[in-house]
Amino acid sequence: MEEIAEAFQQARESMRANNKLVSAIRELKAQSNGTLKTYAMSNISLPDYDFLRETKSVDWSIFDMVFPSAVAGERKPNLAFYQHVIAESGLDPSRTVFVDDKVENVLSARSLGLHGIVFDDVKNVIRQLRNLCGDPSTRGWDYLRQNAGKLLSVTDSGVVIDENFAQLLLLEATNDPYVKSPSFRHVLMFEFIQIALEFPDDLDTTALGLTITQKPTEAIHSVMDEMLQYVNADGIVQTYFDNTRPRFDACVCVNVLNLFYQHGRGDQLAQTLDWVHQVLLHRAYLDGTRYYTTAECFLFFLARFLSGCQDKAVHDKLKPLFVERVKERIGAEGDALALVDMQTLLSKQCEDGSWEISWVYKLVAAKTSIASIGLTTAIALQAISSAEKLKTQPKGVEIP
Repeated sequence: MEEIAEAFQQARESMRANNKLVSAIRELKAQSNGTLKTYAMSNISLPDYDFLRETKSVDWSIFDMVFPSAVAGERKPNLAFYQHVIAESGLDPSRTVFVDDKVENVLSARSLGLHGIVFDDVKNVIRQLRNLCGDPSTRGWDYLRQNAGKLLSVTDSGVVIDENFAQLLLLEATNDPYVKSPSFRHVLMFEFIQIALEFPDDLDTTALGLTITQKPTEAIHSVMDEMLQYVNADGIVQTYFDNTRPRFDACVCVNVLNLFYQHGRGDQLAQTLDWVHQVLLHRAYLDGTRYYTTAECFLFFLARFLSGCQDKAVHDKLKPLFVERVKERIGAEGDALALVDMQTLLSKQCEDGSWEISWVYKLVAAKTSIASIGLTTAIALQAISSAEKLKTQPKGVEIP
């Protein structure tokens, strides 16, 4: 009997709070200004409960109410226990998160409409709690501002690079000049990477730069004149200001078309527009393009083009088909830059407020993919903002 008693005593003493989780809960409660409530719901006998109450191993102050099974007369996963807690606390199940290390207990909670989290790894649980209880936009913007000037790109081999393309998109997505790299320069013609490599200026980055940064109109038209010197025999605009590199890419074409249509010269690239239409029509972009990794990259730049283009003929040609193609991609597997539903996007937010890195483009010769956590985060925040605007718009109002 003494051995059994000692075993129970050791079991009691082994009950310790997870300090990381407690700290995260305290932080979430503080951020909620008192609106977030926490409750303990445990299968525990009265003697064990009394023992824990007398020890310092658990900080009970984080709980607004505690529900021992011995007092309720029910145990998890019995539904009656959950119903008892809901009734006593006045909880709205749809606005309540239940965390437990046993799947069957979480299943019962979910069956009553609660958000269930299986406690598998403390870091993963904290991430899910922050995503469910915190404000995603506030957390995302905090990440961008805390890392302003350091939001550089990285290759899939871990090499950090300071490149222009992501910095331009970051500037456009945030409309905040302070988040970009301090080495970024507002030049007239751009090359992709800001270091001395054997790459000439490219039409893609230049077109992007000239539609985002403020430049004299005369200077922009002079660059566009030069761009027309780099159109291949099929009438498709090329990637580089270099005829020894006769490369072309569907996303590059869309970005150059965007520049030309914004300045009333779209008719000069009619064959390029026709080819982009064919790419969209036949879903040629599904495996990405020469320089871009996913189907969503092509659709993203096409959306950007259509939102800034005032030409009715272009909208008639592309928009109905574009809408169909976007609908086809919604719900497809992918990262934070894929066309996932809003709930999935929010679930992918990291503990620090960022979104995990999403590969966007690639250096073909080097077989290297490139991405930026800053860019992924900025575009995720842009998507959240657009979704919120859609909720507040009267029916029939279209947001570009």
